[in-house]
Amino acid sequence: MTINEAHEAGVVLVSPQGRIDSTTSAILERHLQGVAAAGQTRVVVDFTGVDYISSAGLRVLLALAKRGRDQKGRVALFGMNDSVRQVFELAGFVALFTIAPSRADAIHSAMA
Repeated sequence: MTINEAHEAGVVLVSPQGRIDSTTSAILERHLQGVAAAGQTRVVVDFTGVDYISSAGLRVLLALAKRGRDQKGRVALFGMNDSVRQVFELAGFVALFTIAPSRADAIHSAMA
């Protein structure tokens, strides 16, 4: 798994590539912990390069959502393919996140 990071309009845009599963979720978790340690509270996760997410990946994102809520920050997601979105829906995670239809909408949601 590779993770790209960009900064735009006061938001950190994290773009994982590949599978987020029990083998790779620790990589994403460390990256997101680094974002939090840097004081970044407005985070957008770009799922356009993610083709699969497991419960281990969901756990990492749940921790991100809790950290964001505790720090009065915002987290938004976008770019999910149908199978990734279905995992979020089946796990009941759709209600926990702002899932935006586009990058611009996700950035706007994180700024609100």
